[in-house]
Amino acid sequence: MANSCENRVRRLAGTVVLTGIGLGIAVNRWFFLLAVFAGANLLQSSFTGVCPAERLLSRCGRDTEPARDDTRTT
Repeated sequence: MANSCENRVRRLAGTVVLTGIGLGIAVNRWFFLLAVFAGANLLQSSFTGVCPAERLLSRCGRDTEPARDDTRTT
């Protein structure tokens, strides 16, 4: 399985959401806003195609393999 930028963005989003929920339960309920922010960012990126995390990760030179094009038929 390719370790594309899209996969790293999904891992980052999942980590942020779970961290926000965990901290919201254990520390202070204001940490739930972290999970809300991550969810809102995922939702807006699905409509606009603009994902700040994807841009940041690709600028860091971490995207060494191009994303797969699953729409192509052979």
